[in-house]
Amino acid sequence: MDRNIAGQVATLMQGTSYGDTGLASAMTAELGRRLETAANEGRPLRVYCGFDPRTADLHLGHTVPLTKLRQFQDLGHEVTVVVGTFTSLVGDPSDKREGRELMRREEVRRNGRTYAEQAFRILDPARTRVAFNDEWLSPIGLEEFAGLASRFTVQQLVGRENFKARWDRGEPIQLQETFYPILQARDACELRADVQVGGSDQLFNIVTASRRLMETCGLVPNVAVIVALLPGTDGKTKMSKSLGNHIPLQSSAADMFGQLMSLPDEAMRTYFDLLTTLPTPEVAALLAGHPRTAKARLAREVTARFHSAEAADAAVRAFDRVFSRGEAPDTMPAHPLVPGETVAAALVRIGAAGSSSEARRLVTEGGVRLDGVRLTDPLAPMRPGVLRAGRRRFYRIGG
Repeated sequence: MDRNIAGQVATLMQGTSYGDTGLASAMTAELGRRLETAANEGRPLRVYCGFDPRTADLHLGHTVPLTKLRQFQDLGHEVTVVVGTFTSLVGDPSDKREGRELMRREEVRRNGRTYAEQAFRILDPARTRVAFNDEWLSPIGLEEFAGLASRFTVQQLVGRENFKARWDRGEPIQLQETFYPILQARDACELRADVQVGGSDQLFNIVTASRRLMETCGLVPNVAVIVALLPGTDGKTKMSKSLGNHIPLQSSAADMFGQLMSLPDEAMRTYFDLLTTLPTPEVAALLAGHPRTAKARLAREVTARFHSAEAADAAVRAFDRVFSRGEAPDTMPAHPLVPGETVAAALVRIGAAGSSSEARRLVTEGGVRLDGVRLTDPLAPMRPGVLRAGRRRFYRIGG
């Protein structure tokens, strides 16, 4: 374990985002003291981050806290990934304008099985503990939960920013939503955590709930290491599968590169900062030049990081072939030709359009080509060939 305390603090606090200089200073000082104590005791820090498997996929936004965990690993500390197989049943209300739907236990367990494997794209499997929080949260009875809840006031729980906004708008706040920070705080107590890593939407859960519960349970409160949130492909809101603005970590290299190339220009700086290790002067020079050149470099760097340099280079060539020269990709989904089927019906069948009306609109607006020729009649019979729907979707029909 690296005993250079000042160097470790500088590395581990780089890129953090507290939104409050006083809190940032306090957490920085606490981290230094915790590192000193652990070094004197001859042990690594116990560090964790939780991920709720409400969907089956991790996305690029999740890689920001995972990268911070990897930094702790590389400095010799003990890292635990907590898969929220119980907390997912309640749903984290952080950064939500409305309550989440309750999930079924079977769905959560199915999603949770894939999380560790995906996290190992960034973390060292040999040095990572994976824990499922239903193991310690599921057995909690009403008496124990009442004891945990007694450490908090209603004002504390509903005073969080998103709850307050919903309250002021007269929108409902489901009672079980207030359970989430208490249950999540119980994770920190179970793990006897020295450090908890989370996105800036987790400030309340970590700083107010986890630290308070640990302290009232006679434990030393964990240090909150808060990282910035990666915006989604819209460049505005937090990356989220529920909002449809996410880039799955398990995307193919070609898909990842293409989605990154579709980012708004104003999002590039954040993506460079959070997803690449390019030096700041080099990023500044790229952003001062042509946006497409900067975006292509960003897309290649990120794709190479999560796939390989060779896969990224192939994605660059495929993107250039499709978008610069208008050629079809080497591979594409193949579908049979259905006799008598119209163009609009075929678009719906193969998944290129969600409805007949969307398919008709796509055709009439000039967004559909067959073997390079623009189709104009959505009710014309479908013919075999290479079908292009929109800018990026290609399908082989028949043949």
